[in-house]
Amino acid sequence: MRILLVGYGKMGRLVGELAPQYGAEIAGVVDPAAADGGDVDDPRWRGVDVAIDFTTPEAVLGNIPALARQRINIVLGTTGWQQHEARLREAVAAAGIGIVAAPNFSTGVVLFDALVQRAAQLFAEQAEFGAWIHESHHAMKKDAPSGTALMLKRSMEGAGYRKPIDVAASRAGYIPGTHTIGFDGPSESITLTHTARDRGAFARGALAAAGWVRGKSGWFTMQDVLGL
Repeated sequence: MRILLVGYGKMGRLVGELAPQYGAEIAGVVDPAAADGGDVDDPRWRGVDVAIDFTTPEAVLGNIPALARQRINIVLGTTGWQQHEARLREAVAAAGIGIVAAPNFSTGVVLFDALVQRAAQLFAEQAEFGAWIHESHHAMKKDAPSGTALMLKRSMEGAGYRKPIDVAASRAGYIPGTHTIGFDGPSESITLTHTARDRGAFARGALAAAGWVRGKSGWFTMQDVLGL
């Protein structure tokens, strides 16, 4: 499997380091800071199987249509672009390519989301309990709250939790990512927490998604990749 790295920051470099473990080779890099990089439209990328994008919300708006025009399947790990989702879906559908778009590629987070949905179902009818979400990430993360926190909130609402859900975010230091869901009553609290120890979980999930989406067409999530 030949992979194009779109973005060569900490996540892009880590994906590149782990790629051989997933039977993949790095065909090239799209990043202004890369010594031998190229533009996303570079003809050198013809024949690439999957592009993995960890860039910025602004860059995604150009990257996805350009990759779609070259019929390159995509794993999209960047967050903060959701208000433009309809436009990106049109580009993917018109090209007939496949994309896995997820706010978080950690297998643990996807399973955590399933647990949160079940908890929300159980607490939906408990009028005395209120719910909250808190997430913390490194100081360089641009979107707040995180895409994962917003995904968890949507999951809780979709599971039938109708009361307001307070969402808070912290940005400090080098925190890879922590998400806590809480349900608080008059005399007790229940919390569920997922903590990422390092970025490896996200990179490994992105590579697993790349292997899964290769040769497919459509718009997918990590739930599809994991068969949930």
